Amino acid sequence: MVPMNRDFAPFPDFQSGLAMTFVDYPFILRILRGRNMFSNVIELYRYRALIMSLVLKEVKLRYQGSVLGFLWTFLNPLLLMCVYTIVFSIFLRIRVENYPVFLFCGLIPWVWFSTSILEGADSIVRGGDLITRALFPPQVLPSVTVFSNLVNFVFSLPLLFIFLLLFKVKTGIALISLPIVMIIQAVFTMGLVLMVSALNVHFRDIQHILGNVIIMWFFATPILYPMTSIPVKLRFITVINPMSTLIKAYRDILFYRQFPNWRVLGITLCFGFLVFFLGNLIFNRYKESFPEEV
Repeated sequence: MVPMNRDFAPFPDFQSGLAMTFVDYPFILRILRGRNMFSNVIELYRYRALIMSLVLKEVKLRYQGSVLGFLWTFLNPLLLMCVYTIVFSIFLRIRVENYPVFLFCGLIPWVWFSTSILEGADSIVRGGDLITRALFPPQVLPSVTVFSNLVNFVFSLPLLFIFLLLFKVKTGIALISLPIVMIIQAVFTMGLVLMVSALNVHFRDIQHILGNVIIMWFFATPILYPMTSIPVKLRFITVINPMSTLIKAYRDILFYRQFPNWRVLGITLCFGFLVFFLGNLIFNRYKESFPEEV
């Protein structure tokens, strides 16, 4: 017989198997009480100064020792754009007007997303020295990865605007909606990074699997090609792919000079919050064991 717990006093079926399951799993109880739902958000806000400091350090150290240094922030997406432009506009002959700009509008948000996922998966393991220190909040490390790549994304925007000028692609008032799309992507990306960084501590194969998943995800997202080139019977893939919605929103704003589809973006935002919520739950589930595992 399980002793009576005052938390379940209002429930007449306390002695049932369902209630017994809740007693055996206190983590589920904490979810139902709402104690851990927003704990990571609160902690991130409390340690915002530490996050800013680590982000600046990460940005400075990323290309330390290289000859070109910080210029690689611009050169990496630029070189990628050149390679994909040659392959897809010359060899595969994708017919899109001002294809380099079309490509660049989708490429730099993807670089922010994919780099955050791949680097974030290993962030807890790489930060083992910090994790083992008392009172250090582990959720800071995945967030630093996301925000440092966000900084690189922001620094790439001037290069994009230069290309817009060179190819005589005008921007419009829709540009004011760009921060909204960036926030939606940040929420979605943060949720995924919290999730994979926590799971990777216990299942180290995840960081190796992710590389292949990101490659498949890249080609399943209309970055190199317009959405209209996807066969009608396969377009459901873009509907269930939140990055397709975000890439299209960036292109609508920057390339087509129009506001994005707010209804679709609203659905993507809701899905992003769901992923963020699940990422927090998984992170909270495993974070107590991080010092032992790293």
